[in-house]
Amino acid sequence: MRRRSVLVCLMWLATVGCNQKMNDGPRYKPLAASDFFPDGQSARPRVRGTIFHGETLHGGMAEGRGPDGDLAVAFPAPVTRDLLARGQQRFDIFCSPCHGRLGNGDGMVVQRGFRAPPSYHTDRLRQAPVGHFVDVIANGFGAMSSYGTRVPPADRWAITAYIRALQRSQRTTIADLPADQRQRLLETP
Repeated sequence: MRRRSVLVCLMWLATVGCNQKMNDGPRYKPLAASDFFPDGQSARPRVRGTIFHGETLHGGMAEGRGPDGDLAVAFPAPVTRDLLARGQQRFDIFCSPCHGRLGNGDGMVVQRGFRAPPSYHTDRLRQAPVGHFVDVIANGFGAMSSYGTRVPPADRWAITAYIRALQRSQRTTIADLPADQRQRLLETP
């Protein structure tokens, strides 16, 4: 009996003596001042482009919608060569396996027996507002799953710009070129 009492006392002392250093360590209360950081704030600003666990982005740039909630009809920033290059790179990674490199809907996944997505070169998709493509990337559509967690909002817009370039490339005529480029093209043997 005596051994049992001693053993119970020792076990009790061992559990009381445990120190949870992370629990008892120094920490800041939300928005408290700090001597550690040069700006004197303990709360750190968000790292650009991060999305916190459980947070979802809705509306605006993230889903291709304007302030009124309707699909955006124009790009929020100018379409530049760099934006198109980024869009092509992201398109080749995320979209071409199903949609194909030219957006015809004949990607490698389709060639292996999966359902074909629509071609970007149909009248319906050529006339769709640019926000439609951003929304579909973010939320999915039909058999396409959402890429909202894999493709950041800025890349959704870059992919959309590249899709528009693909659409235009398939229907451009010589009359659509500026006069100087048209002349240069006609002079080339």
